[in-house]
Amino acid sequence: MTYDIIIIGAGSSGLMASIAASTQGAKVLLIDKGEKLGRKLGISGGGRCNVTNAKEQDELIKHIPGNGRYLYSSFANFNNKDIMTFFEGLGIELKEEDNGRIFPVSDKAKSVVDALVSKVKAQGVDIRINSPVKEVLYEQGNVRGVKLRNGDVIQTKCVIVAVGGKSVPQTGSEGDGYEWAIKAGHSISELYPTEVPLTSNESFIRSKDLQGLSLRNVGLTVWNPKGKKIIHHVGDMIFTHFGISGPIALRCSQFVVKQLKQFDNPSVLLTIDLFPSKSIEQIYAETMELSRNEPKKAIKNVLKGLLAERLIPQLLSRSGLKEDITFDNIPKQPWMEMAQLIKSFPIQINGTLSIEEAFVTGGGVNLKEVDPKTMESHLMHGLYFCGEILDIHGYTGGYNITAAFSTGYTAGLSAAMQYHL
Repeated sequence: MTYDIIIIGAGSSGLMASIAASTQGAKVLLIDKGEKLGRKLGISGGGRCNVTNAKEQDELIKHIPGNGRYLYSSFANFNNKDIMTFFEGLGIELKEEDNGRIFPVSDKAKSVVDALVSKVKAQGVDIRINSPVKEVLYEQGNVRGVKLRNGDVIQTKCVIVAVGGKSVPQTGSEGDGYEWAIKAGHSISELYPTEVPLTSNESFIRSKDLQGLSLRNVGLTVWNPKGKKIIHHVGDMIFTHFGISGPIALRCSQFVVKQLKQFDNPSVLLTIDLFPSKSIEQIYAETMELSRNEPKKAIKNVLKGLLAERLIPQLLSRSGLKEDITFDNIPKQPWMEMAQLIKSFPIQINGTLSIEEAFVTGGGVNLKEVDPKTMESHLMHGLYFCGEILDIHGYTGGYNITAAFSTGYTAGLSAAMQYHL
């Protein structure tokens, strides 16, 4: 059988590409190697599915630091507001949470996946599951079809590759698409993990003294070896048995990876600001006042009202302060050093967890070789890319899924208008 369009990969971008293409009347086949459609989507947002983010477009693009500006053309076709309208049209009620994150009212990713799959089926898209693709077939600069690993060949003039990157491989994202892109003449920007927990060899990490300690509304800054601030994020984080994790650690991860590579150093300095809204002088004055109000109490106990208890020994020992001293014996200079540490607690980060353990893949198909208005390859007629296989990546919070839905819709719509027989 011959199809107008074959879409490989039934994740966020592939499902949306199928819907956009079939809406134009194209005969579409959606192929997935797994037995369930939308597997990664089903576990996204902690199983609640953060379908998009409500921020205004320029702000949205700032939160996609990996080539977000490339998405302006896709957003002209299908942006975050369109995504919300689309899902509401499928009967999915949405709600906005902190930082513009949009979730289904049901708090169930399954409701989003089911609605998408039902729409795909209602539009007459043929679906083949448990059908891994071996290769995309090309001939004289044109797409000719796909060959499955079982030997089946299916003919088409148009293939949309929506197989994702290398992150979360248990959902089927194993990097197969890069080979098909290379065979078509494409170059792949170096792959690396992003939105991934950070590792550290610091003694307080190795001893697990702080393991499981969560910090709320703190600042995290990445520095280069020359003392220049690279990026700063405010939010939540957690100490782990291997380093640090949580939203702001994940957001800093791509900058850590780039610093390690650029300077070829064994580690990168990060600092934690426990009170981003206060100055060192304010912290000095406030902590001194706390101690003055309870002059007979050991400072380790005085500080419990202000700081996480497990952090206090770290701060005191690094400042040269004894835990049991009282207000009358506080030395001024070490106390100022403690205030500085509260504003800038250092942690040397030596790497990240693997790309397979990352939420998002950095790098991918070189964007100079793909038309941003259509998502079609500049090098092979009838070959399109969408979603995480492209060299686009954002922070967690609905940004990556927005890029996937937007590029998927653009690829499906463009392919149908170009190759619908």
